[in-house]
Amino acid sequence: MSSLSFKLGLVLVFFQLGLSAQEPEVEKPAIIPQPAEIEWKDNFFTLQERTVVCFSSGAGASAAWLQRLLSNTYTQSYEMRGENCNGFNLNINPELEETLGKEGYNLEITASTVSLEAATEAGLFYAIQTLRQMFPAEIENEKISEEIKLPQVSITDTPRFEWRGSMLDIARSFFGTDYIKKHLDRMAFYKLNRLHLHLTDDQGWRIEIKQKPKLTELGSKGAVKGGRSGYLTQEEYKEIQEYAAARNIVIVPEIDMPGHIYSALMAYPELNCEDFSNIEPRMATPPELFHEYKVGWSKLCLDKPEIYDFVATVLGEMAEITTGDYLHIGGDEIEDERYKEFVVKADSIVQGLGKTTVGWEEVTQAAVDSSFISQRWNGKTKSVVKTPVIESICSSFYYDHANVPGQEMTNNWCKEDGVSLKDAYTFKVENPNTIGVEAPVWTEMVLSNEAADDRFWPRTIAMAEVGWTKEKKKDYKNFLERLGDQGLRLDLMDVNYFRSPEVDWNSDPKKGIFSEFMPKSKF
Repeated sequence: MSSLSFKLGLVLVFFQLGLSAQEPEVEKPAIIPQPAEIEWKDNFFTLQERTVVCFSSGAGASAAWLQRLLSNTYTQSYEMRGENCNGFNLNINPELEETLGKEGYNLEITASTVSLEAATEAGLFYAIQTLRQMFPAEIENEKISEEIKLPQVSITDTPRFEWRGSMLDIARSFFGTDYIKKHLDRMAFYKLNRLHLHLTDDQGWRIEIKQKPKLTELGSKGAVKGGRSGYLTQEEYKEIQEYAAARNIVIVPEIDMPGHIYSALMAYPELNCEDFSNIEPRMATPPELFHEYKVGWSKLCLDKPEIYDFVATVLGEMAEITTGDYLHIGGDEIEDERYKEFVVKADSIVQGLGKTTVGWEEVTQAAVDSSFISQRWNGKTKSVVKTPVIESICSSFYYDHANVPGQEMTNNWCKEDGVSLKDAYTFKVENPNTIGVEAPVWTEMVLSNEAADDRFWPRTIAMAEVGWTKEKKKDYKNFLERLGDQGLRLDLMDVNYFRSPEVDWNSDPKKGIFSEFMPKSKF
């Protein structure tokens, strides 16, 4: 027998034995945030034309989310209560909280099963978001008819911090329910769990307070030049909270006080001192609206005891309509000899309403309760009390600043060359009292949905990995590679993200093309 014939015979035997009929290697998905532990296997799971979604007691909502994902594929999926089916298995086991916490999960993909388990629905939801990133990007807004293969993998994942937040200022320029819901969808995909809404400022009052109707009848009419006015009704606010809760996100409402409050001073002039001495410099006086950018010039008349009736009324109504545990009282950029007195009283009011108080770092100049959550934005405050800390340091997390040096219509007061993707990703948490991170977008110069997207994304994705992934697991170069592989998915999710030049994006659409022509994301 010739050498060639012998070799061909061996190949035939191997094929018959199934030894060399190996499938091509499946490309490893780019998962963000980086999981705590991940072990890729050499084979894959093939999605069948019919499959079963098995779920245990308490996992019904997660099964619905998974069905929503599978509905954009060729498979016909069926829900069934039970465990260990061939197909998809969703299991809630409260005993796992000891090892996974309330938001961690295990995800195991074998040749015949995709198994997701967690201690809570939140953990299963995050497991589904990781699984979603393993599907082709097209699943975001179109039905996939081609065969889908998922790489076999074993993932154990838990978040680094409990508070992983994004902040949207809707006071300077208004953003309504449609945009807020889109933002919540995108936050959930990257495992963020707090949306801080800055609801009031000098330019506008954006939340309905039924006992103080002039706050929206008059105070909502203002906005920065070129910005949008308006407000959320209480029903809209409740709707947003319900939408967020389904995605394991808590809404944190901020009523900024005792400063940044001209919109209320205009609506209720009795909150002012005589001769408007509390408004200095006088950028506007009631009944004028304020349309400029300057902040830190207005405050409640802290010499008047009756202002606390106003504060108690507003915070009381906010507590009634807020399902989350937090009320944010602002408290930044003000000088007044009664400031500390005010902060302590406002904190006491919030505690009396059964909520946890959050405020900007200046509040810790006062002897607030140790449960008070301080949000650091410049790191310069000399605190007199130790409190839990949210890191929002402006040089890493103020995303109203430029993506790159010289970007138009952006702030630069904190960092002249802007806040880069690297600035966001390489932030190191050093305060032992830190409970998480949060990145704000202030809207003095953010006048449209597209502009807001440009400021939030992709820097918010970098911040999400800071909040979720342990420091030792982070790698900026690797992050850039994974982020580049998310480009097409972001396009198909209708995100008008800034195409950071240091990223090798896996798509190159014309700016805005997906907003105008593509079907909207279904998630």
